[in-house]
Amino acid sequence: MAKSSTQTAIFFYFAVILSFLLIASFAEGRSLFGIGIKAKPECDSVYGVNSGDTCFAVTQIFNLTTEFFDSINPNLNCTSLFVGQWLCVDGSAN
Repeated sequence: MAKSSTQTAIFFYFAVILSFLLIASFAEGRSLFGIGIKAKPECDSVYGVNSGDTCFAVTQIFNLTTEFFDSINPNLNCTSLFVGQWLCVDGSAN
């Protein structure tokens, strides 16, 4: 009888610890196992926007596909580029 209650206590202890780790993981907004983490792009070379530049023109100058350019420049609004804005033109989307 004592062995059964000890096993139950150990199971309960591990269940509580696992629950705590999962709750902490969700609260931090990260996964314990790396599942669902979006890749961050890494930029190796940048280009400063000049007057009249468009995203399409930049992709043509640097021979980039639109998909790759978008992946290394997340959250870029191509309709509102401004002079001096830095655009990533070489890197990896990981």
